[in-house]
Amino acid sequence: MDKYLIEGGHPIKGSIKASGNKNAALACIAAALLTDEEVILRNIPDIEDVQVMFDVYRSFGGTVEQIAPNAYKMKLEDIKESHVPKDAAKKIRASILFAGPLLARTGKATLPPPGGDVIGRRRLDTHFLALTELGASVAVNGKFTFTAPKGGLKGADIFLDEASVTATENALMAASLAKGPTVLSNAAGEPHVQDLCRMLIEMGVSIEGIGSNMLTIHSGEGKTAKGMSALHGCDFTIGTDFMEVGSFIGLAAATHGELIIEGPLLRDMRPCKIAFGKLGIAWEHEGTSLRVPANQALKVNTDLGGMIPKIDDAPWPGFPPDLMSIITVLATQVEGTVLVHEKMFESRMFFVDKLIAMGARIVLCDPHRAVISGPSKLSGSELISPDVRAGMAMLIAAMAAEGKSTISNVYQIERGYEGLVSRLSALGGVIQGV
Repeated sequence: MDKYLIEGGHPIKGSIKASGNKNAALACIAAALLTDEEVILRNIPDIEDVQVMFDVYRSFGGTVEQIAPNAYKMKLEDIKESHVPKDAAKKIRASILFAGPLLARTGKATLPPPGGDVIGRRRLDTHFLALTELGASVAVNGKFTFTAPKGGLKGADIFLDEASVTATENALMAASLAKGPTVLSNAAGEPHVQDLCRMLIEMGVSIEGIGSNMLTIHSGEGKTAKGMSALHGCDFTIGTDFMEVGSFIGLAAATHGELIIEGPLLRDMRPCKIAFGKLGIAWEHEGTSLRVPANQALKVNTDLGGMIPKIDDAPWPGFPPDLMSIITVLATQVEGTVLVHEKMFESRMFFVDKLIAMGARIVLCDPHRAVISGPSKLSGSELISPDVRAGMAMLIAAMAAEGKSTISNVYQIERGYEGLVSRLSALGGVIQGV
């Protein structure tokens, strides 16, 4: 689809099933390279980024077969190519995740600079640090070429210079076929990193410290006598996408709707509960479902002494950066004033000019901070999605606004959210894809 046509002012109501974790799916697809045996991945969201990752996997000589809704069978006995295609790399930042498994299994990996969301500088230095600590050499000349030493990668004691999710995942995958144990400190602990760890365990790797910032990896010890991967295949189910769940909570609250979200892992929602609670938004647990009631307070809960509260992001288990755009839109619909502080990316907050044009009362203090006073009456507008999360935030604003809105460049939204038009239409949203 090229654009969404949205008529705002219609509360969403009903029940929706949460999709599989997008970021876990991308890492687990890359991890399938570590074995020559069959891998089955389940609960894979049907989104653009997943299809691009499958295309890259096929480019190495692998096969991908859909065996059921959101379930795929993958196999790659003999890697014929260690180069990530340039066109695919430009579409998705997660293409960098093939560096670790390619390097571990073939001894070499060549990648063009990855694409993805333009939300500020997204450094790759931590990937280079981790892989060189395992013994690889890196050449940079318009592309990145990683080469393993003659004896293969060797386990190491690695301290990451930042808790990067994708660098942690690359280090995990590379260490899974290195010789000897690896200790990974200052590691990311997000739910999608935990999912990758559990998949690697099913493939024959021993990993200690899952969910913490220190991981110990006891590898599959390189290759077998026949030169094949020492890791075996697996049948693994991806966890729920807590970022999608947070987005749907925001949509329900902003439109004054009532929503039941089926299947979220409730422990993953704890960081979100504190941040949303500062805006007077709460939910209830009903078994394995989460219910967002219609009678939300929608009033800022001030800090002690009536001080203006701050909502900021942080590495896991802090509030996830990918939901800062959603929180920003929500704050425009809540009574009171709040400071939103996005610490990680210097361009992520620039989409607020579109919200201001819709009627939001926002002061952008600098590239990282905005003061928001609400509630604001939003009006329909012509919008362009700059990235996947800001695009979803604009969609929420359009559905909460009075009048009609058009959102262009919705490819960016559909990279991260499955079947939005049909799913939101079933909840009473007036949205059309063209």
